[in-house]
Amino acid sequence: MVIIGQDPYHGAGQANGLCFSVSEGISQPPSLKNIFKELNADLGLDFPDSGNLEQWADQGVLLLNATLTVRAGQPGSHQNRGWEQFTNAVIRSISEQKSGVIFLLWGKFAQAKEAIIDTGKHFLLKAAHPSPFSAYNGFFGCRHFSKVNEILIQSKRSPINWRLKS
Repeated sequence: MVIIGQDPYHGAGQANGLCFSVSEGISQPPSLKNIFKELNADLGLDFPDSGNLEQWADQGVLLLNATLTVRAGQPGSHQNRGWEQFTNAVIRSISEQKSGVIFLLWGKFAQAKEAIIDTGKHFLLKAAHPSPFSAYNGFFGCRHFSKVNEILIQSKRSPINWRLKS
């Protein structure tokens, strides 16, 4: 399973290498809070104290930003500097070498990656970005977390335990 983000959080100490994730002890950014709101609405999960998503990665969820660095306080500052060539190659490689991968494409930026994914052999779930600017335009209510688990169970694979330790 792959969740594609745009670029790392740009606040001091926020980015930890996993899209939408922050390390222990770091305040949860608004997009991450909205992800947890959707998890609560979709699966009834309590809001975790930590925004660290490593537990998802440990279960095989690739949390990949298209751009892997950012200048502090300047979102998007390292776009179009070569990172996208690398991360697009990663996405293409997954698409070519695997089958039945579930891609969560949240927002127009992530949805543009559909062009490099073989939609005939993978699952794509698309919704608005969880940002406060767009979450009410289709992220809230998308039920992607339960849909992912339904697809996994139907494919005779283990569902993701979305619950994070508090």
